[in-house]
Amino acid sequence: MAKRSRGLGVACALLFAGGVPRLPAAPLGLPPVPIPSDNPQSAAKIALGDRLFHDKRFSSTGRVACANCHKAELVFTDGLKVSEGIHKLKGTRNAPTVVNAAYMKTLFWDGREPDLEGQSQQPFVNPVEMGLKNHDPILKIVRTDPKYAAAFRRVFGKSGAGITMTEVARAIASFERTLVSGDSPFDRYYFAGDRRAMTAAQIRGFEVFVNQGRCVSCHTIEQTQALFTDNRFHNIGVGFKRIRGRENRLARQFIAAKRGGANVDVTVLTQKDMSEMGRFAVTENLTQIGAFKTPTLRNVALTAPYMHDGSLETLADVVDFYNNGGRLRKTDPVDDFQSGGIRPLNLTKRQKADLVAFLKALTSPQYARRGGQRTAAVGAARRERGQP
Repeated sequence: MAKRSRGLGVACALLFAGGVPRLPAAPLGLPPVPIPSDNPQSAAKIALGDRLFHDKRFSSTGRVACANCHKAELVFTDGLKVSEGIHKLKGTRNAPTVVNAAYMKTLFWDGREPDLEGQSQQPFVNPVEMGLKNHDPILKIVRTDPKYAAAFRRVFGKSGAGITMTEVARAIASFERTLVSGDSPFDRYYFAGDRRAMTAAQIRGFEVFVNQGRCVSCHTIEQTQALFTDNRFHNIGVGFKRIRGRENRLARQFIAAKRGGANVDVTVLTQKDMSEMGRFAVTENLTQIGAFKTPTLRNVALTAPYMHDGSLETLADVVDFYNNGGRLRKTDPVDDFQSGGIRPLNLTKRQKADLVAFLKALTSPQYARRGGQRTAAVGAARRERGQP
């Protein structure tokens, strides 16, 4: 296995009191991490999940692990417009960060999985991600590899055929629940009352975020915590123009395919048109065609590109998109339905710059120190794909 930094994983995920591992107290600005009653945390389980998360043997080529699309140095994203799996096959969606995913009520851009345990099992068997026909190769490895066998016996009290994907998923999910980050300049400013934690521009940008920008409507801030997501789904027009005029026909095709046994996870990551159906793929509610989950804005300055399809490259682009009423440029044609009914914000040049500055104040200290690593990693990925 390639050498990797574990500084953001197990090493700092646990505190020890009298030799008993436990999760650290919730970072400033975040609530306690919700832990399922049937999957309690332990140091050994988290360490096992960490290893599973980084194991490339769980792909058909032996070259792709969960960590390929969720790199620690990229705030557990991959820096790509849309993710690449085996044989550099491209999916249809941008890889969201796993950081603070423990707080999400649903997983994936369309919310098709209710928890991390369910989410963690899907990429293994997606043909454009890790490419396995089924989970059997994973189970063979964890049942026969001596280190895995010992770890599963220690953590779950199971061995051989007793080890199933339930245990694999629970271990990975336990590791992912340690990836939490708050304590940003905003948190210190807003929740701890440190008026020097944010710059003057960031403070002005916060005012824009809450008032004229209306960002807080979906990227919520509460009295004692801020997830910066409402955990809901919205059609803001991104990608919708691709299927505009065909959405009802595509909806019928999608439902027919589901009734015929088509896997939603495979369908939306291998067919671009179907990917744009958004939340409809799960609910079959026509009003949710093109609706995607509100992403968290924590560490957003380090998780470019943006939107479910990675179509906006910078935070300035995102601000322009909303400022222009769902268009990147004011000269682009207006289509109320395509733009999700977004009203132009009419922000000044300074207000837009201040808003970007505020978004940078949502970076947690452990990731702020990795800005240089992220730039280098993204550059390497682009060079590998032959891009400037």
